[in-house]
Amino acid sequence: MSDGALRGVAVATLVFVSGFLWFLAQSFTLAYEATVAASAKKSLELSAFIDERTAFPQLTHHDLDILFVGDIMLSRAVGSTTVKSGDFSFPFIEAAEVLKEADLTFGNFENPMSDRGENQGSIYSFRVDPRMVDGLKMAGFDVLSLANNHIWDYGREALLDTISHLQGAGIKTIGAGKNYEEANASATFDLYGTKIAFLGYSNFYPKSLWAESSTPGISSFEEEQVMMAVEKAKESNDLVIVSVHWGEEYKPQSNETQKTWGRRIVEAGADMVIGHHPHVVQEWEEYRGGWIFYSLGNFVFDQTQSEETMRGLAVRARVRGGRIVSLESIPVQIPSSFQPSFGNPQRIR
Repeated sequence: MSDGALRGVAVATLVFVSGFLWFLAQSFTLAYEATVAASAKKSLELSAFIDERTAFPQLTHHDLDILFVGDIMLSRAVGSTTVKSGDFSFPFIEAAEVLKEADLTFGNFENPMSDRGENQGSIYSFRVDPRMVDGLKMAGFDVLSLANNHIWDYGREALLDTISHLQGAGIKTIGAGKNYEEANASATFDLYGTKIAFLGYSNFYPKSLWAESSTPGISSFEEEQVMMAVEKAKESNDLVIVSVHWGEEYKPQSNETQKTWGRRIVEAGADMVIGHHPHVVQEWEEYRGGWIFYSLGNFVFDQTQSEETMRGLAVRARVRGGRIVSLESIPVQIPSSFQPSFGNPQRIR
């Protein structure tokens, strides 16, 4: 083939290749532009969706946890052990993490907190160093019942000091007060729109130690007054929780008086009844939509005479939309150091 012919073939080949490459480039550009356009469209759609969700957020309920524990006695061997440790939060060190996790934490405070008053003569009289309030505050307690058979161990002055020390630390009290109105008032909380009321009672004191119009004492345990207080609390609260100091010491089962009172309190409107005093755990029951825990046993105590008194029960209630949606029982173990700890929770409902 002549040189001229070869040059012609070469030129034709170059033109063909150039045209093919241009075609590929154009196709790639069009595909890329289409991809970019599609991505931009999706981005705009997503942005509009996000804006819509932001402008109209979905309403959700906030779960609220309430934790209940048993008798807290910080006197006697518990008190001396704590003082020796030099740390007034000592009894709660092992349990504090669980106690503070709850939105509300409740217990029965089984002793006056004061350095004043006179022993009223009981063979078992308790009185707590006021510095112990630091431990209760550190542990996250929000409300404590004072309606029990030891709150009067050192008389009127010690009772009033107890209320002052606890409330000064931001801990609400129920079941006792400087007058009738305060002793019988509920402690109320409004958390995430859920209103909760606590009431406290004991059936171990004579009427002479019930608070009067201008006299300190504990709450009245007359049936009509208790039921009226529960009904009134229910009118303005989503949940009503009633603590009652009742029953027989060291008995693992509730008695008929406890059952009668517990069920009447639920019928009056209580959602939960929390029992104390037997120092051992008793049974619980669901009754007409309410829950009665007849005794949670001990939480902090020095009753080392039996395994049963060195164990207790905690109850955790989960609340959603103003009602209890689940309940858990949590075993409590009290070692010789008097520092309770929690076991594994078990679902009740």
